Amino acid sequence: MTDQTSPVTPPETFYDAVGGHATFERLVDVFYEGVATDEVLRPMYPEEDLGPAKVRLTLFLEQYWGGPTTYSQQRGHPRLRMRHAPFKVNPDARDRWLAHMRAAVDALDLAPIHESQLWDYLERAAYSMINTFDE
Repeated sequence: MTDQTSPVTPPETFYDAVGGHATFERLVDVFYEGVATDEVLRPMYPEEDLGPAKVRLTLFLEQYWGGPTTYSQQRGHPRLRMRHAPFKVNPDARDRWLAHMRAAVDALDLAPIHESQLWDYLERAAYSMINTFDE
């Protein structure tokens, strides 16, 4: 028989296990340092400043990994393929995105199990965004 009065501790999320907001903010900051000078990817971010894109990606990743649901509250369903449809995402763009994201993941120095989980998701996401094979 369980004691109905003792609080139940929810399981720790990936978001909590890797350090929460600070970790995702660092991931996104390092990623966009690479994007800022990438001749293929930078034109996909129409704002003068990459700040708004950094906020959106941080909020999205935090929500995906069990953190605050701010992304959906502000922007609705992520609809990743639809949001990326206006841009030419070919294998070269995917590979550049992954190269910058790899540098960002490596900068986090995560535990191997967390690094593997995060990288697996990022690779699958990058491959799923391809919408053309044109150069």
